[in-house]
Amino acid sequence: MAASPHSSSGDLALDILAALSKAETLSSSADFPDAKFADIKAALDRLSSRSMVSYKQIDQEVPFLEPEGELIAEHGSHEARVFEAVRQALEGLTIADLEKAIGDKSVAKLGQGKAFKEKWISKGKDGKLVASVDSIKDATREQLKTIQTTHSCSDAKVLAELRKRKLVRLQKDISFSIEKGPKYALEIAKEETDLTDEMLANGSWKAATFKPYNFNALGADQHTGALHPLMKVRQEFRQIFFELGFEEMATNRFVESGFWNFDALMVPQQHPARDMQDTFFISDPKEADTPHAEDENDKKDYDAYWDNVRAVHGNGRFGSIGYRYNWQREESLRLVLRTHTTAVSAAMLHKLANRKGPDGRPPPARYFSIDRVFRNESVDATHLAEFHQCEGVIADYNLTLGGLMDFMTIFFGKMGIEDLRFKPAYNPYTEPSMEIFSFHKGLNKLVEIGNSGMFRPEMLESMGLPRDMKVYGWGLSLERPTMIKYKISNIRELLGHKVDLNFIEKSPAVRLDKD
Repeated sequence: MAASPHSSSGDLALDILAALSKAETLSSSADFPDAKFADIKAALDRLSSRSMVSYKQIDQEVPFLEPEGELIAEHGSHEARVFEAVRQALEGLTIADLEKAIGDKSVAKLGQGKAFKEKWISKGKDGKLVASVDSIKDATREQLKTIQTTHSCSDAKVLAELRKRKLVRLQKDISFSIEKGPKYALEIAKEETDLTDEMLANGSWKAATFKPYNFNALGADQHTGALHPLMKVRQEFRQIFFELGFEEMATNRFVESGFWNFDALMVPQQHPARDMQDTFFISDPKEADTPHAEDENDKKDYDAYWDNVRAVHGNGRFGSIGYRYNWQREESLRLVLRTHTTAVSAAMLHKLANRKGPDGRPPPARYFSIDRVFRNESVDATHLAEFHQCEGVIADYNLTLGGLMDFMTIFFGKMGIEDLRFKPAYNPYTEPSMEIFSFHKGLNKLVEIGNSGMFRPEMLESMGLPRDMKVYGWGLSLERPTMIKYKISNIRELLGHKVDLNFIEKSPAVRLDKD
């Protein structure tokens, strides 16, 4: 009993009940071959919810013919066509004549090899192809016709060979085995979904059949907003910093002057990082004002700071011999999209220099920031022109390099990152400087996870900080740990127009201290 392809799920449900009155078990693929999958699934769910039928889903891979396989089923295999052409030519065929007789150079070439292997044809004395037998059995064509008709193949080796020749493909097929349920009937009783005041008034509720609640049904999708995976990792980072007693810095200035972005951090004006190929420069306006008080309560001496930075870059000050070049005011005032959040750290340390603790000196402080920075870089699987930098600084008295290494072990340990390795490095504003590595078990190699160092004394003394106050600084990108945690290999799948919104909505909360 086959259902019409245009049957509704309601009509199909009745068809299923009628068919079950004549058979104990039904197969959806055999008994309802024209029914759409969605329709038959809906009908079965409807009947199953009333306990009228029970069904099991059967998943299997079914063979289907590829286009070339369909041609062979219709016209014969390549080797059979070659044999037939040679057999009909009583005096044999040359290769060129064979191609003309068949009309397809590819079929002639492929069929020759198979026909020779089966010893159906051979080469005569004059080099022409001649038939070696009177007749053949085209097994390939017969096998393909059987698959075309029944979508089955009993011989696994034959099926593997046909797939290897790209004549057959396996396609997933879903069908259902259907049996009668405990409340089977030929008719579907009407089920009420609501108990109304009218039913209560006239008493009809006593004889009514109510549809049972489906407590396993999923609620309607609310299409709510979702935090981006980067923001989930960012929140985890912030929590770690807060646990360690850090204060978050304001990072709302994406545009900085060359003074704060480079000069205050001891980056010389001829450094490659300040070239057009590495930095985005603002065209309008092109220049910033010189550093100045932000409000009437700001009593810091910006003129002295400006002079100190200029002197340190030139011939040196505070024990430094400087870079010994002609420092240019115009270069220092050029506006740029900030290339790192260390510019924010420099401004915070300058403010710290003007604070006084109980002993009259600037008090110890811990600051952190997590925000966007911009680099004029080529976009690829691991680089973007815009990314997030996570940075921390600790200012205190009599700090040492060993203390920095120990704190890095504690900090990254909070994220579940252990077995750190430190490598000497160069940064213009820190000395000594270190790159931080950790062994990544998934990649089975050491992976760089951050950069660190102790700020140079001439940088800090230019701000007005005392000589015995030292500052740790370190930073890492937000994208790299996010990619590792969510197993993303291409950064463009994390940020940008190629991001899958389903991934954003369904990505779980991250726990950096958990594998």
